[in-house]
Amino acid sequence: MNEYINKRLSGSELESELLNLISEYNKLRDTYLFVYAAAIGKPIPGISLEQSDFYLIHDLLADKKELQKVDLYMETPGGSGETAEEIVKFLRNNFDTVSFVVSGEAKSAGTIIVLSGDEILMTETGSLGPIDAQMKIGRSVISAYDYMEWVEGKRKEAEEQGRLNPFDATMVAQITPGELGSVFYALKFAEDLVVEWLINYKFKKWIVTETRKIAVTKEMKRKRAEEIAKELTDHSKWRSHGRSIKIDDLEEIGLKITRVDDDPKLADIVYRIQTVCKMIFETTTSFKIFATQDNKIFRQAVPMGAPIRIPRKLTPIPDVVEIEQKCPKCGEVYKIYVKFNPNPQIDIDFKNKGFIPFPKDAKIICKCGFEIDLSGIKNQIEIQTGRKIIVK
Repeated sequence: MNEYINKRLSGSELESELLNLISEYNKLRDTYLFVYAAAIGKPIPGISLEQSDFYLIHDLLADKKELQKVDLYMETPGGSGETAEEIVKFLRNNFDTVSFVVSGEAKSAGTIIVLSGDEILMTETGSLGPIDAQMKIGRSVISAYDYMEWVEGKRKEAEEQGRLNPFDATMVAQITPGELGSVFYALKFAEDLVVEWLINYKFKKWIVTETRKIAVTKEMKRKRAEEIAKELTDHSKWRSHGRSIKIDDLEEIGLKITRVDDDPKLADIVYRIQTVCKMIFETTTSFKIFATQDNKIFRQAVPMGAPIRIPRKLTPIPDVVEIEQKCPKCGEVYKIYVKFNPNPQIDIDFKNKGFIPFPKDAKIICKCGFEIDLSGIKNQIEIQTGRKIIVK
């Protein structure tokens, strides 16, 4: 981290560095790495694994079906179980060997995906999470397990005390049998996927037992898979939906993990990938990364500035728009002017008032180093005014 901080790389330079690291990883592992990483912790709705993510993964790998081997670097807080199933089906239908690399967090639906791998590679900092499903209940997306646990807790409370407090009673009254059923089946769906994928993929090359050298049967694989799935769905053991389950925990319940730290060259590359992704998230408005050595897509959470002031007194269709944009990281405010008229006097007048012209690449590098993306504001202004912004 200190090395990259001292280099003071811009957002575009960090993106180039990520692609170089992916290329180095491919040479070392003789594979094709896909980096999928989300800015866990940023308060953005699109952080979770969602259907649109599957479409991007599909599109970026669709023309690589001649490859035999693909690795995926996964960092996600979880999300849609249905999306997880689609991603895995696409990967397993098109590539012979699929492995997963975890150096940060791959929780919930991310854990489900990782458990479909032929090989799971993890660093000491990497973690999976309890198997769960994310459900949309009303306006919120919540843990299916936490929801069922709350309902069960209120049921027991009602039995023991003969009543519920008015608030809880009101909440429980809004729950429908169909809603309860969908939550229950979402949890069962996630568990069934894990059992199926462990048997078909993770245990595919498990031919004999390590100690007694006994031939492994399909029944033995199923029993082991069900035991692992049961352990990972036991939230009373892990205590929290967001609990970090590390290598030792996973090996203890019967999963074989490849320890990345045992290979210094591989560890250096993987930790650098993790660090560069983190710096991209911290210094730009990017919140999700899809990258291979050939292509990259960065989803941006475009910040909106203060209300855009259109000076009506100039003309019915304005020649200038004023913007006040605050840096999301440090709070520094930038006064920006947008012009639609090439008149150079506009530049003189607004610079004298302390404004800066709208940047050609629609980006401002703040004093704190954060890269502010103004492309969303640019689109908003052009749509609102029906005119094209003039930039130098």
